[in-house]
Parts: sequence; C-alpha cells; structure tokens
Amino acid sequence: MDRNDQWHELCVETYNRNRLPWLTTEAVLTETFYLVRRNLRDDRAVWVLLRSGAVRMSSISDEELPQIQALMAQYADRPMDFADATLVHVAARERLSAILTIDHADFETYRLPGRKKFTVLPHLPRRSPRSRTGSRL
Repeated sequence: MDRNDQWHELCVETYNRNRLPWLTTEAVLTETFYLVRRNLRDDRAVWVLLRSGAVRMSSISDEELPQIQALMAQYADRPMDFADATLVHVAARERLSAILTIDHADFETYRLPGRKKFTVLPHLPRRSPRSRTGSRL
C-alpha cells in the first residue's frame, strides 16, 4: 500500500498480471490494517481492494482450528504465526499454490499437501553472483 515501500512497484505489477480475486484471511487483514493504521491513504486503499472484490476474505470455521494449530506446531522452528498458518491452511483447502507476499523466506519453507511448494509472488529479481576474489578498497 505504501508507494515508498521497496516492494510496492513489484507487488503492484504482480497483482495486475494475475487472475483475481486473491483470497486472504481475517488474520491477515488484521495484520494489514495494523500496519497501515497511521496512514489514512493506505487504510483507504485496503478498503478499496476489499470492497472491489479484488481481494476476498476466506472464512475459517472453528472445526478447522486444530489443523491451523498443527501447522503452527509443525513449523514452530520458524516460528509460523497465526496469519501465515491461516494462509497455508486456506491454500491447502482451496487447492491453491500461488501466494502474493514479501515473506519469501517463510513461504518458500512452508509446504502444501504432498510436499508441494508454494509459488511465491512477486518473483524476486535474480542477484548477480558475488565475486570470488572479493573487493578492493
């Protein structure tokens, strides 16, 4: 949402190139609104996405909570937070594998059923390999 954020342009491009709607969860929206709480323009932008239907909130029932708890226990070494666990759970339930996030490290670790990897978007630009000789001052 923050146009000055280093990820903004890449995320907008990725968002515009992919099929809508994107699914999210109440936990992720709670985090999002917390992060944009001090910027009224960003707050409005989140509401525009939600009200437009471009982002849909996926429900999680009480009966699904043990599965989310199990995911958090499985990835306790990361540690996996509740919001991430809800996204992994919904992706598995809905048979989705693409995720739009800047949290590449975690979502490249998390697995869907059958040990399937997420397609983490946006794709990061490739870094050039470091020189083996080092640098000179």
